Amino acid sequence: MADTVTAETGTADMGRDFIRDIIQADLDAGRAASVVTRFPPEPNGFLHLGHAKSICLNFGVAREFGGKCHLRFDDTNPVKEEQLFIDSIQRDVRWLGFDWGENLYYASDYFEQLYAWAEHLIETGHAYVDDTPPEAMRAQRGTLTEPGQNSPFRYRTPAENLDLFRRMRAGEFPNGACVLRAKIDMTSGNMNLRDPVLYRILHAHHPRTGDTWCIYPTYDFAHGQSDAIEGITHSVCTLEFEDHKPLYDWLIGHLPVPAQPKQYEFARLNVSYTVLSKRILTTLVRDGHVSGWDDPRMPTLAGFRRRGVPPAALREFVSRVGVARANSVVDVAMLDSAIRDTLNPVAPRRMAVLRPLKLIIENYPEGQTETLEAINHPDHPALGVRPITFGREIYVEQDDFMENPPKKFYRLSPGKEVRLRYGYFVTCREIIKDDAGQVTALRCTYDPATKGGNAPDGRKVQATLHWVAAADAVEAEVRLYTHLFARPDPGADGDVMADINPASLDVLTGCLVEPALASAATDTTVQFERTGYFVADPDGIRERPVFNRTVGLRDTWAKVQATGR
Repeated sequence: MADTVTAETGTADMGRDFIRDIIQADLDAGRAASVVTRFPPEPNGFLHLGHAKSICLNFGVAREFGGKCHLRFDDTNPVKEEQLFIDSIQRDVRWLGFDWGENLYYASDYFEQLYAWAEHLIETGHAYVDDTPPEAMRAQRGTLTEPGQNSPFRYRTPAENLDLFRRMRAGEFPNGACVLRAKIDMTSGNMNLRDPVLYRILHAHHPRTGDTWCIYPTYDFAHGQSDAIEGITHSVCTLEFEDHKPLYDWLIGHLPVPAQPKQYEFARLNVSYTVLSKRILTTLVRDGHVSGWDDPRMPTLAGFRRRGVPPAALREFVSRVGVARANSVVDVAMLDSAIRDTLNPVAPRRMAVLRPLKLIIENYPEGQTETLEAINHPDHPALGVRPITFGREIYVEQDDFMENPPKKFYRLSPGKEVRLRYGYFVTCREIIKDDAGQVTALRCTYDPATKGGNAPDGRKVQATLHWVAAADAVEAEVRLYTHLFARPDPGADGDVMADINPASLDVLTGCLVEPALASAATDTTVQFERTGYFVADPDGIRERPVFNRTVGLRDTWAKVQATGR
């Protein structure tokens, strides 16, 4: 469930940073009467963790300074855009805790105005239609160390260009036959100023405008002018657009736009073991490396939601990362820490055994069961208690037993006494094995005087185990997710797909959970005691619930913070 960000319920504030300092200075100096920002996603995929940072920043500063933030779809490439993505983006922004109110816009809303401004550039001699084939055009642009060469079509008259551009719009030419380019400077050290393309021909059906248009503006042409139309005061984007800023300003300066927005760049989000390239994420989905855009291994907001990550955790993570000018890589453990810190105070506790090993308590009466009381949260008594069943046969984790334990193994082993959570002290007396020599069950005894987990004689045990009763345990499927990529810098050797982690998903069947989990509603997040945080998946049914691991209990990031290593 989404939780809307308000001053009362918590914020997406990232503290003071250079973007907020710029805004404050503009307000103080009267350069801006109010703050208007925008979040401008392309509807060609699902939103990911990097978008979460941009959403929190753009919507966050607008709220903090009493302004507004627009949601504007950059729908200028119908070849890759789908209504599915438009719907998912709106759902994800709301889930993250933000709302654009009445300020929902599309670049396609401005196609007529953008076209008119393109004609204005042609009429003033600042744009021309170029018939150069794409490969030859790329060669003419030069390199970072060599200037470009003027196109032979650069010298067409405004009248010729206007006629050709109107014929482009009328659909006379096939895809790739020609483009409209800005006439700037082919010798510029900034490649983006070497006569960039403003319009290209795309005979494709658009999700909103249908077949009305067959020419579409490029991002560089549509973006700044859309900002101007909407009165955006601070156009905040990531550093990869820094080299585009001179073009942004050039277009604003050469067109009769109604406002003069300014672009500001901040460092994009990079996280270890994670890929945030929409092109690569699309490939992962298209080629079946994951089950879909909402696969819990995907760094999409839909994937995080299905993995049980609350939106408050992502906002907290973004806040911890902050806003900087220089790119860097954030340890994924920092994200895990934010998730744990968010879930720990609110997730109810439950017991689940993922790899069951049967315990037969021989001195417990056959056919008898009793009801014990388990607390739902150790720090919040108001969350109450729940009944759990105890009987002669229970299940514990296989990993909680070793026949020949090493030193400092404090869990079950022959002759060793341990505590059962909310229950009794039990001691392993005998091992039962199958014909292959595998341990299948343990014969134990219990001390009836230790009900509730305490011994009247004051003796101590060094381990407490979670368990479920054979009498009413519910079978479940548990999916253990870990990093989709096996190395912290996926693709560093040139092939990102070669770094996919083959062990990123471990599906466990035959798991046993306590009855309170049998009817857990989809998206319900709980802590499996001693194991981690898990969420009920939509794939589950009443007879066999399915749980996804959100994050384990071990907080490596806290250790890094405490020890510095």
